[in-house]
Amino acid sequence: MIQFALKCDNDHRFDSWFQSADAFDKLRASGMLTCEICGSAHVEKAMMAPRLGATHDTETAKARPLSSPASEAETALAELRRKVEENSDYVGRDFAREAWRMHAGDAPERAIHGEAKPEEARKLLEEGVPIAPLPFLPGRKTN
Repeated sequence: MIQFALKCDNDHRFDSWFQSADAFDKLRASGMLTCEICGSAHVEKAMMAPRLGATHDTETAKARPLSSPASEAETALAELRRKVEENSDYVGRDFAREAWRMHAGDAPERAIHGEAKPEEARKLLEEGVPIAPLPFLPGRKTN
């Protein structure tokens, strides 16, 4: 097992463990590696300092681990994401079809989230289907 410091294209920083460096590369190449804060699939290795022992301030490290959001906005976004994922069904790329089915009365109404192409979302809005974009990408299992 190997631990990497990672960062996404939104400059969120977090740590994650991988079976090997090759496992990291394969997950990243397949799009299965996402930022734990915003869900971005554009994740790279960040600069890491080597671990040399217990000479650093462990209380400071415990107070704010690398994986915690750095600002109030990031904290609010992480909380929103948690609430959405806990209180709605992820329907993936079937979002447009499922939203339309619910609007037409062909499926039971419930809270859903998922992915839609811009033209699919535009068509839903034009037809009066109440949808809204989320400010994060859906979470995916990374390992």
